[in-house]
Amino acid sequence: MRKTLLLMTAAALLACSAQAQNVMLAPPSEVLDIYDIAVEPSAERIQSDIQTLVDFGTRHTLSETESETRGIGAARRWIFAEFEKISADCSGCLEVIYVSETISGERRIPEPVEVVSVLAIQRGSVDPNRYVMMSGDIDSRVTDPLDGTSDSPGANDNASGMAGVIEAARILSKRTYAGSIIYAGLSGEEQGLFGGQIVARHALKEGWKIKGVLNNDMISNIAGIDGVIDNSTVRVFSEGTRANETEDEARRRRFTGGEVDSPSRNLARYIKSQADQYLTNLDVMMVYRLDRFGRGGHHRPFNQVGIPGIRIMETHEHYDRQHQDLRTENGRPYGDTMEGVDADYAAKLTALNAITMAGMAGAPPFPANVEATGAVQPSAKLTWETPENASNLAGYRVHWRLTTEAEWTHSRFIGKVNEWEFTNLVIDNYFFGVSAVAKDGSETPVVFPGAAGRF
Repeated sequence: MRKTLLLMTAAALLACSAQAQNVMLAPPSEVLDIYDIAVEPSAERIQSDIQTLVDFGTRHTLSETESETRGIGAARRWIFAEFEKISADCSGCLEVIYVSETISGERRIPEPVEVVSVLAIQRGSVDPNRYVMMSGDIDSRVTDPLDGTSDSPGANDNASGMAGVIEAARILSKRTYAGSIIYAGLSGEEQGLFGGQIVARHALKEGWKIKGVLNNDMISNIAGIDGVIDNSTVRVFSEGTRANETEDEARRRRFTGGEVDSPSRNLARYIKSQADQYLTNLDVMMVYRLDRFGRGGHHRPFNQVGIPGIRIMETHEHYDRQHQDLRTENGRPYGDTMEGVDADYAAKLTALNAITMAGMAGAPPFPANVEATGAVQPSAKLTWETPENASNLAGYRVHWRLTTEAEWTHSRFIGKVNEWEFTNLVIDNYFFGVSAVAKDGSETPVVFPGAAGRF
């Protein structure tokens, strides 16, 4: 009897040891610090920053640049100074720069104008050339896109997005991440998305590996022209297929899938999953479009050169407050003024950006060269490579879903391996992907196999 008890005790200890090893193999399922980040954005600070930007009178791309109190020149210098203040508070953790080019001969910029954007770069400690970017627009406009002199407050469009970027920098700069973060104020959006084009060219020239651009354009209005007041939903727009897809890549995608699995689309899914995990009272509506119907935003120039990008914005727009001269007609006010700003809502959407960037910047390098095989076989197989600078890698998680599902529905953490076979899952019936998981639980978006999904 004693011998039997000893054997049972030994078996139990072995079982406990095995369970402990399994627990150690799997990283945490959540990052506790991100819960803190989710509640740190201050509505009061955001409101103050929006008011400061409005008080420059106009921020039109063609407006005054020499004045210290009016025009886009004063606005961009103030943004630069704010980033430098934030950097001083974190012992110089931000590199603040201007990125500019002179544009002329365009429909909305007929004469030469220097289009100047402001970037603050927070370098990663492990993988500094991998970036996630949050952007807002500096410029504003009224009815006439060439009117650079009239008052153009641009409170919601887009002082709100710019204020959100500054607030995110205040919060995340207090922390250290494996990857780098760019906080960007882009100019020239209303004149033809020129700031984004210029910064995208600069990023490619510098060899920056930007894995996601979070374009924030109008994040403070909750009262729509449709009569709906809504402070608990947000829209995330994303392209379905990569804009720079080649003819050969498109041909392959036709036979293997990926029409709704561009890196931008999986970035949108990631944003929704982060919100579901870390935020309360904010539902993400993924919109399967590049942007609003027939319209554009500052993520598009990045998409155009193959950099994943999405648009984050309010769910119910009010068109009387967009691109309008300040006036009242038949008792109906027009113009983008502070009356249309809900700072609490802007703080929620800022939090959405902050938790997304914290997760991506804290994650390991994205799985590289993900491929899927398994035609006319009973099981599907994924293979991928581990890039350099992966010292914070805990392992990989594989994902799968039915082809008709909008989001990833199933996943499994599989550790530090570079291939996985899905036994008895026929490749014809499912979509598959893989994400990289850090030791603290931070995780990349899901990477879909082949060129269609490559970040």
